[in-house]
Order: sequence, then C-alpha cells, then structure tokens
Amino acid sequence: MRNTTKTIIASLLFSTLLATANAEETLRIGYQKSSTLLTLIKQRGDLDKALADRGIKVSWHEFTSGLPLLEALNLNNVDLSADVADTVPVFAQAAGADLTYYARETPSPEAQAILVPANSSIQSLQVLKGKKIAVTKAAGSHYLLIAALQKAGLKFSDITPAWLTPADGRAALEHGSVDAWVTWEPFVTSSKVEQHTRVLVSGKGLASYQRYYLVSTPYAKKHPEVLGIVYKTLDQEAQWLKAHPTDAAKILSPLWGNLPLATVEQANQQRSYQIEPVNKSDLAEQQKIADAFYQAKLLPKAINAQDVGTWQPETK
Repeated sequence: MRNTTKTIIASLLFSTLLATANAEETLRIGYQKSSTLLTLIKQRGDLDKALADRGIKVSWHEFTSGLPLLEALNLNNVDLSADVADTVPVFAQAAGADLTYYARETPSPEAQAILVPANSSIQSLQVLKGKKIAVTKAAGSHYLLIAALQKAGLKFSDITPAWLTPADGRAALEHGSVDAWVTWEPFVTSSKVEQHTRVLVSGKGLASYQRYYLVSTPYAKKHPEVLGIVYKTLDQEAQWLKAHPTDAAKILSPLWGNLPLATVEQANQQRSYQIEPVNKSDLAEQQKIADAFYQAKLLPKAINAQDVGTWQPETK
C-alpha cells in the first residue's frame, strides 16, 4: 500500500513538473493581420522550425489591433508581439506597461496617407478645415493627421474626426459620408486601385511611420537567446520578402481579403521591412508622438519615451 502511494505521489509530481516544463517551453506570440513579417513567418513555419530545435513550441494569438495586443503582453497573456504602429507603444507606456523594444522596421513614411475621392475639390491640407475625416484612433494614421493639420496651421478641433476601423473608413469615403480618410498599407494602395482615390498627402516629411516589435521585460531578461532567434528570423524573412515579392503576395493575398497580387506587391513596396535593433537615441519621434497625444488629452499623463527597455542582438 505504501509503495502504491509513493508511486502515485511520484507520478503526480512528475506530471506537475512535466506540465510546468511544457509551459515554460512555449513562446506565445501576439500578432495582427497587418503584421506582415510575422504572418509570413507563421505561414512558412520558419520560426517554429528554428525554435523546435531548442525544444520550444510557438503558439500564435491573433488580435484585432495593436492596443489590445500590448495590453495582453503587459498582462502576461502573450510573451512578445509582432510589429505595432509607432503610436501604440506610447499608449502602453502611459498605462504603465513594463515592455521592452526588441526590433523595429525602419521608416516607411509613404506607407500612410490622407486619401480623398479623385473628384474631390480638396487640393491642400488647409482645405481640410471644417471637413469630416475618417481615422483610426491611436493608430499611426492618427498621428499623421495631427501632424498634417499642424503643418497646415490647423487645430484638431478644426476638423470633425470619424473614429473608424480601416474597413469602415473605406466604406465611409466610398459612400461620401466623410470627406477624407487617413489610413495605411495595404489599404492605401487598394483604395487607390479599386476606388480611384487620390493621395492628398503621405507621411513623407510629417510622420516617419516606424513599426515596433515589443516583448515583456521579464521575458526579455529571462530569454535573450530566444529573442536572438526571433530577431534573426525576422531579418531573414524581410530579405526573403524583398527578394520574392510575388511569392510573398501569394501568401498574403488570401489573408488580406483576397487582394489582387499586384496590389499586395505594390503595397509592400511602400514598406521598408528593414529590421534593425532599437536604440534609445532612435526614439525622438516617439517622444514627439507622446507629446502630441498628451497635448490632445489622449494620454493620461506625459511620458518620457526613452524610459523603456531596449534589447540588443549579439554582435559578432
């Protein structure tokens, strides 16, 4: 009887240890449909293969937008995130999230734009005064709109924002319920091709539009070697996309609402997809974004954009 009891206890302890080990060996990644590189990595299985060699399993979790994704990261529901627009981390930082930047995509200012119908009388930013503009709240396009209005000598209160998702913003512009729409790729290219819209202004000279990759700080400190593999895989995938634009478009098209391959390729040409580490000296525009949103009373407090963690890949 005693031997049986000991066997049962030993079995339970082994099961508990095995379950704990398995939990520790799973990397939970949060991503969005706009997370181009990690979407390709997921579909092609590159990271799963690289980490499987180290006994690490990858679990993928899709989110509708960047803010819920970083909230999940802060609540330890995922370990690291795919790219989010440059505006998103400042909101997470203002909410007290303990996050670390582990990579960025270099600027792609022309991957965002303010669009108007082809026959619109709006020919300059100044004419936006009094107009109704569709924009996604807290997205990179939101900052582009703030910067564009400032350049035109206008205040945000001079326009009427329509807080809409990209799909709803597109429909609103098409049906004439808004005068302009601020969005990002692939929506910019697909709208130009299918709706024959016109770019009033891109982000060039206004908003550099960098995409940032983040990880929970505790995970970054505990698993730097895993981040090294993720970073290397991202860099390799970026190079593959640029070298094989049509093959990449064939993977992305059905995930992006069956956009024509040519549209996907054209949209991807507007993104740099160049992966680099994040240095605190690179965060000057993050500070501008944070200050702009705080002044607009969209952030609960002022923040120091450099008051974050940054992970650096090993140099050979």
